[in-house]
Amino acid sequence: MEQKYIILAVVVFVAVLGGIIWLTNGDRDTNSNNYAQVQNSQPSDNQNTMTQEEATKKIVKATIKTAKGNIVLDLYPDVAPKTVDNFVTKAKAGYFNGLKFHRVEDWVIQGGDPLSRDESKKQLWGTGGGDISTELNAKPFIVGALGVARGRDINISNDSQFFIVKKDAQFLNNQYTLFGQVVSGMEAVNQIAIGDVIEKISVSEN
Repeated sequence: MEQKYIILAVVVFVAVLGGIIWLTNGDRDTNSNNYAQVQNSQPSDNQNTMTQEEATKKIVKATIKTAKGNIVLDLYPDVAPKTVDNFVTKAKAGYFNGLKFHRVEDWVIQGGDPLSRDESKKQLWGTGGGDISTELNAKPFIVGALGVARGRDINISNDSQFFIVKKDAQFLNNQYTLFGQVVSGMEAVNQIAIGDVIEKISVSEN
């Protein structure tokens, strides 16, 4: 009788011990797998950094062809992405071809109004174009800066009219979208007169 109790006790002990070992190992494997899945689902810091660097290094250039010479600009997609994209899209579609510079002062030239294609609407030049959100940034309006025209509402800019400053215009800082800078051709900028034609704007992206 005592032998039966001893055997039964041994069987129960072995069963309990086996259960404890299985639970311990099972939890360890499950936790390990879950951790691996969560870890793999997160992008690494290196991947994020590379993506940001690639975006920052994107080089976009535009060349405005006029009878007075070519004006070459570096565009700034890093600080004004929507504005640059809009400008590039229009340029590639030939939107600016044949438009005129309708405003020329001692410190600025302005063009890109679709109404300037029509001489009979000369009194309306400077009022055409659509809307685009203003993209204010920290870039300064120094000589050769490329900006976007706008009306009274600082949040809404014109989607086609652009201007280039011939003198430092710090009073425009953080008031207008600045999306590029002249890198060659300021001589042409300084010779532009009202009515001069934008023959073509070509764009290169690297």
